Amino acid sequence: MKAFVFKKYGRPDVLKLTDVPKPAPMENEVLIKIFATTVTAGDWRMRKADPFVIRFYNGLFKPKKVNILGFEISGIIEEIGKKVDKFSIGDKVFASCGMKFGGYSEYKCLSQIGPIAIIPKNLNFVEAAAVPVGACTAVRFLRKAEIKKENKILIYGASGSVGTYSVQLAKYYGANVTGICSTTNIDMVKSLGADKVIDYTKKNLSNIDEKYDVVFDAVGKASKSKCKKLLNPGGIYFSVMDSSKNKVGDLEFVKKIIEKEKLKPVIDKIYKFDEIPIAHKYVEKFHKKVNYHIQFIPH
Repeated sequence: MKAFVFKKYGRPDVLKLTDVPKPAPMENEVLIKIFATTVTAGDWRMRKADPFVIRFYNGLFKPKKVNILGFEISGIIEEIGKKVDKFSIGDKVFASCGMKFGGYSEYKCLSQIGPIAIIPKNLNFVEAAAVPVGACTAVRFLRKAEIKKENKILIYGASGSVGTYSVQLAKYYGANVTGICSTTNIDMVKSLGADKVIDYTKKNLSNIDEKYDVVFDAVGKASKSKCKKLLNPGGIYFSVMDSSKNKVGDLEFVKKIIEKEKLKPVIDKIYKFDEIPIAHKYVEKFHKKVNYHIQFIPH
């Protein structure tokens, strides 16, 4: 099968289209024929080994554990292991590949008990591939924050992958949402349901007078020290950089909300499979309007 492999850390051109063995599912796994994947921050940071600590996970001098990137995928199940009972051949699914990555290929094997689910009936493959990482991350942090009706929440980075899902989910829970983003994304964030949008190019955190029950940094750029003064008594601050574990059922929960038409992915650009290095270059320079929602169609 074809896959984009990287054998050294560096610029997007280290990603090379290569022939690699097609995987075979183990007894509890499904083999997915991939139709769409994405570029996330995790992908390009792993490729560059940025920050340097990535090298302690993936190899100090060259990639060892992960050499095929791609954090999230959608596709059709082509084979199943003998103990698989949750999915069938022909099922249309979307999934997170976790820290093993592997989405920049024609096929991927995943455990049936992992973050994998049937694609929502109102999404296509491209849309579905943009859901698992950003949406499930938003769910985990908002659940941790115990968001409830009429809470006031400030979302820094509201136009990014996690941010766009956080805005919609916070509104789903009944919160009053203020988003922070750049000028070009204000209308888009408003269209997702934000009650108020602050343009960070015109007003920084130190100039915000309102107080919030929750401040969520959805991009990892607003420190707790800078946000502390924005909190009501008893208010809480979270950052996407904080540790947060996946829970079984998160993707199914997201699927139900999508099918209720209360949550949707926001797509920036679509690239063909052989254009993955070009998309990496685009994403890494932060030219896109919506973080991490670059799609590839291998078929």
